[in-house]
Amino acid sequence: MTFVRQGAPWIVGLFASSAAAGCVPPGNATPSDAGAPTSTTAPRPAATTAPTMPSPDVMRAPFEDDFEHAERPTGLAPAGGAAEAGAVPPPDAAELDPGPDWVPTVAGVWHVENGRLCGEHAKNHGIWLKRTLPVNARIEFDAVSQAADGDLKAEFWGDGRSFATALSYTNATSYLTIFGGWHNTFHVLARINEHATDRKEITVDKNSDDPREKPAMAGQLYHFKVERSDGKTVRWWVDGNEMLTYPDPAPLVGLGHDHFGFNDWDVKVCFDNVRVAPLP
Repeated sequence: MTFVRQGAPWIVGLFASSAAAGCVPPGNATPSDAGAPTSTTAPRPAATTAPTMPSPDVMRAPFEDDFEHAERPTGLAPAGGAAEAGAVPPPDAAELDPGPDWVPTVAGVWHVENGRLCGEHAKNHGIWLKRTLPVNARIEFDAVSQAADGDLKAEFWGDGRSFATALSYTNATSYLTIFGGWHNTFHVLARINEHATDRKEITVDKNSDDPREKPAMAGQLYHFKVERSDGKTVRWWVDGNEMLTYPDPAPLVGLGHDHFGFNDWDVKVCFDNVRVAPLP
């Protein structure tokens, strides 16, 4: 069963770091953070016609990354330098740097492992793709959670540098998809605030015959697709099943809303086979 909620703040992400940054993990939260938004959430301002700043250097050709590139292992000496004796792990066990196309918002969390981009205990400090998205684009990737909590999260049309700066991730700059969030109780498509009353959501039911309502299974690889083709409507598919749609009267476009990235709270998650394609 799908529930649609109305009213949410539209706020700009904060950039100052915080020792308490992050979002309360799904299911391990105070009542206000347990999935059901609180009634104190302010309504989102009405759509405006104010012009947006166009994004510079917008990508014009598809981008792909299968994370098979062999960047040097994280924490080791640069090429030509001397690593400490015994510090170099076998190649198949090395944690590799994600490479120059990706910008992590915290050190030591995001790495390439066995040909996949993985993160754990990120506390909503994600990793962003450097490429600048056009207003209309299609983003595809594979994703797997290593825990029964699911909690596969990605951000779309954000600013390419923000992260949570408070206990709850209410200050994103993007649309967010969360597959198996809140201890695998909701699949969510949200705007700016993943707890907002206007987020689109599906209640998870492991006994349902509807594939959209199934929980995220630990160790199962899922294929995600998110696209916007009309400048205002974000659509989300998992394994070919259309999950949720977010028609936005005040769409996130232009400078500050032109990047894509992955995120995580606590469980280990991995991503692979990224493909980003501009749309007309």
